[in-house]
Amino acid sequence: MKLSDYDHLFEKALAGLHSERRYRVFTPIERDAARFPRATWHSPEGPREIVVWCSNDYLGMGRHPKVIEAMTKTAGECGTGAGGTRNIAGNSKHLVDLESELADLHQKESALVFTSGYISNETGISTLAKLLPNCLILSDALNHNSMIEGVRQSGCQKMIFRHNDLAHLEELLKSAGDRPKLVVFESIYSMDGDVSPIGAICDLAERYGAMTYLDEVHAVGMYGARGAGVAERDGVMSRVDVIEGTLGKAFGVVGGYIAGKAAVCDAVRSFAPGFIFTTALPPAIAAAAAASIQHLKTSQLERIGHRAQVARAKSEMFKAGLPVMPGNTHIIPLMVGDAAACKAASDMLLSQYGIYIQPINYPTVPRGAERLRVTPSPLHDDKLIAELVDALVEVWNKLGLTFARAQQAAE
Repeated sequence: MKLSDYDHLFEKALAGLHSERRYRVFTPIERDAARFPRATWHSPEGPREIVVWCSNDYLGMGRHPKVIEAMTKTAGECGTGAGGTRNIAGNSKHLVDLESELADLHQKESALVFTSGYISNETGISTLAKLLPNCLILSDALNHNSMIEGVRQSGCQKMIFRHNDLAHLEELLKSAGDRPKLVVFESIYSMDGDVSPIGAICDLAERYGAMTYLDEVHAVGMYGARGAGVAERDGVMSRVDVIEGTLGKAFGVVGGYIAGKAAVCDAVRSFAPGFIFTTALPPAIAAAAAASIQHLKTSQLERIGHRAQVARAKSEMFKAGLPVMPGNTHIIPLMVGDAAACKAASDMLLSQYGIYIQPINYPTVPRGAERLRVTPSPLHDDKLIAELVDALVEVWNKLGLTFARAQQAAE
């Protein structure tokens, strides 16, 4: 092949994404800590103020004074980097303290921190499954890509059970016999905003001798008396073998982790290349995450405010006839059902109304299930909610999109 042929192949692949209307455009924005959820969009025409409605900083903890103070103070004392992997020079006291906070949060013997939630899933699942001889992984059909990659990289046999389908899961568990089994699932599925029956899944796992691995990334900080997630809220946290979470959403920083028995975490620490050979999180990041976790263990203010604004946003959207997908979590998906229309709605909201909501297209969701995913925070006040709903209705009408109630389209 000529060198120019390689470029052509990449260009052809990208052209395919464009033709399918699923080429991802990264919008350059600058968060404003003092005025969150407002931000600056560095548009082609110059800087412009916008309101962000799709952030995973669900509680606004990324701008909390305690979190910022912990980060800046530690950076001043320890510098900006970690100095190496945990194995060589990066095992800072701040990371050790963070893992203690996480173990306490989930009431587990131990915890292990990674550089991201994606890596903690990919590495945690693959390593645990490899260490279980002849392991069978049973994975929910709607699990996140990071979990799917963890399953794939394990090299173990897998079975996919229909989403939240307990009868199908039991059928697969029963057929597996006495071999080691690992059930991997999420508490909140971020694209649909629905919740898994954690307790019932634990019942089946206990009955058929399977380990459970629960992804709580969209729930930690948000649910439960101390923000440990849906499993804490539902009183079943002690029954889950491994809980995985993130520091980059409700805790407002960056990083991922698993929590479980000491032997489980130590096994991943000792055998996982994705942990052993990766530079550690910097001390300042670890200190900021620990400060956020400590605050949300005792403060209910953020969670109460968040629930109120989510409920208000949903109520106003329902009243306006917008196609809100059913769910009882903080995630509000608005069904569009077409890739080009979803991108057009997002572009129009940003350019004409200063409202930033990224389109969710394939492969994040199936083709024909494209949507806008709205995530209100406690800092989205009633005025911002009213402005959002008015803008959405206007965009839906301009683009001829389907309302939940047909009569609303004529208004």
